[in-house]
Amino acid sequence: MYDLIIIGGGPAGLTATVYAIHKRLETLLITEDLGGKANYRMHIRGLEGYEAINGEEVVRKFQSQVEYLDFARLMDRVMSVEALRGSDGHEVFQVTTESGTSFVARALVLATGARPRMLNLANERRLLGLGISYSAISHAPLFWGKDTAVVGSDALAFRSAAELATLANRVYLVASEPLPLHSPWLDKLRSFDNVALLEGAAITDVAGSAYLEQMTVRASDGSQQDIPIKGLFVELGLLPNADLIKDLVDLDEQGRVVVNARGETSRPGVYAAGDVTNSYAEQVLIAVGDGAKAVLSAYEYLLRWHRPARTRL
Repeated sequence: MYDLIIIGGGPAGLTATVYAIHKRLETLLITEDLGGKANYRMHIRGLEGYEAINGEEVVRKFQSQVEYLDFARLMDRVMSVEALRGSDGHEVFQVTTESGTSFVARALVLATGARPRMLNLANERRLLGLGISYSAISHAPLFWGKDTAVVGSDALAFRSAAELATLANRVYLVASEPLPLHSPWLDKLRSFDNVALLEGAAITDVAGSAYLEQMTVRASDGSQQDIPIKGLFVELGLLPNADLIKDLVDLDEQGRVVVNARGETSRPGVYAAGDVTNSYAEQVLIAVGDGAKAVLSAYEYLLRWHRPARTRL
């Protein structure tokens, strides 16, 4: 039996694994890949190698340690998580993988991240990271003085457009839904002379050779036009990968795992970190901190209820 199983090998999961090993916990990381969203970077013509907010180097250090500690990781997909009653009366957690192998641990950290809602356009995946982004909070500073667009009809999209408006040459807000009559964010957007509100519009195509160069927008009257842009921010929200424990812990209205400041969920022994939670802002460095907090909390839990085994080094 393991002290701790960590599901997910992105920034939160990698950090959690390294912290758990340092605490001498018998730990197993189960993940389909190592690095998660740290493997994704935005590349802008003329700014290659530059990242305004960059947690990649931090994550790479944790990743190299986890790669060295091969006994503490399993490259597989988790199919189910089940809570069982342990011999000492406390719950334990059985994790079953796609290969059919099951593992049991006294505590669990879920760090499975989230995936963006996409436009599902023909060239969208090809231009991902080459002008198309799903996080203005991460990549807006790279588009100083450029023409950009934001897709979305809610406060997330309005906030992103407002952030871009302070630095981009021009910002098009493409909103398929009717815009609200009263919104502090929209009032802010209307105060910028470089913002165009395209209400009731939809993007039907994106194009570019090496980098994003234009979008095709269909207006509410059915007419279409090609608009040159260098950056497109799809702000339709994230879909948290929380299905594994949706029946074990509380989720919020967006399907994210509800955690407190210590990374604790509603179920003792189960912790969560990173974008799968209701933590604020989908930032690499925030996920790193979440992973550390979750393991420190799990360590205290294990010290209180169990005697952690001494892990190998």
